[in-house]
Amino acid sequence: MPPTKRVGSEAAMMPKVLGELTPARFLAEYWQKQPLLVRGAWPGLQDPLTPEELAGLACEEGVESRLVLERGGEKPWELRHGPFVDDDFLKLPDSHWTLLVQDVEKHASDLTALLEPFRFIPDWRIDDLMISYAPPAGSVGPHVDDYDVFLLQGQGRRRWQISHRPVESDNCLPDTELRILREFIPEQEWVLEPGDLLYLPPRVAHYGVALEPCLTYSVGFRAPSHRELVGGFLEFLLDGIDPEARYTDPDLSVQDHPGEIGPAALARVRSLMHEVISLDDETIAVWFGRYLSEPKPGFRAEPETNPYSENDLREHVRGGGSLERNPGSRFHYMVDPAGETVLFVDGQAFSLGPALAFVAPLLCRYRTLTPARLREALKQSDARQLLLDLLNEGLLVIYEEAD
Repeated sequence: MPPTKRVGSEAAMMPKVLGELTPARFLAEYWQKQPLLVRGAWPGLQDPLTPEELAGLACEEGVESRLVLERGGEKPWELRHGPFVDDDFLKLPDSHWTLLVQDVEKHASDLTALLEPFRFIPDWRIDDLMISYAPPAGSVGPHVDDYDVFLLQGQGRRRWQISHRPVESDNCLPDTELRILREFIPEQEWVLEPGDLLYLPPRVAHYGVALEPCLTYSVGFRAPSHRELVGGFLEFLLDGIDPEARYTDPDLSVQDHPGEIGPAALARVRSLMHEVISLDDETIAVWFGRYLSEPKPGFRAEPETNPYSENDLREHVRGGGSLERNPGSRFHYMVDPAGETVLFVDGQAFSLGPALAFVAPLLCRYRTLTPARLREALKQSDARQLLLDLLNEGLLVIYEEAD
């Protein structure tokens, strides 16, 4: 059955995290161009979990967590991977370490509220919410990231220093798993208070140090490399190739030189490649939607062991119950070149006819599908069947009330 444990609480009012900037102006003037500091971006921010709860999450199987010890480990900047046990935290020094937990919103679904203000950027670009805790002087060292990041300050204060200077590939400390810069000359510096926000474009070197015990919420973005994109597309094409099909040449003729690769063979292979490596718009669109909606490792939904019936679905909604997106699943949609709406969920493609097209933006816009939001969909049998299929595959979930 779906999980019952949920941590955190949703924000009562969505803050304007960009301050006086509109999303359009931010994208035009700052996104992937220059850093931005917003004081009081999230007024009255209440940390949705405590440092102790974050440490408890880092002790769970399937949760990606790390400890970075600048001091107090076997060597400077020691990196330890979770899951941890309580004793790991009891043995830590009083300062100079950091706990980082990835994909927190996928383990504690209510924490998706911290992502909502950033959804003026397409969902497929948002990778995860990482939460870090650090005692005084805790840090992960000066470094660069290959992706955009919003750094929202929770409890405590953290000093951030940044540098716009190009970072050479050999400017990293040796003998450490971390990409810590050997030379870092700060050009700007700020101290972030609770509710302050710092946006950093890719490849801007930055160095954050806790001035007191603090929590920092990092909204990171996906930036697939060209090699990843091309490799993913080629894997998609390979799936459609008959594994038994082989090169044939029944019309082979005698050639004068046995070492020559003849024009007929080259033409045959060229024809095969043009046939297999299809670069038409529809093929690329379907692959891209499936590729982007693939869940992260460890977050693939599990089908219901006791499938819901259509009557179960109706009764649940009539009783005021909601459906929720599996927090580890990815929901996207597109209108393909032929004008057909296609819903993509966890690598699957669902082609929706004109009558069902409205369901795709509904499912992708809202993480919680209340009875009011489901009203029109439940009037159509095809839409009900789609919801039921997603529910029984674990892509949509019904949360049971905890005792």
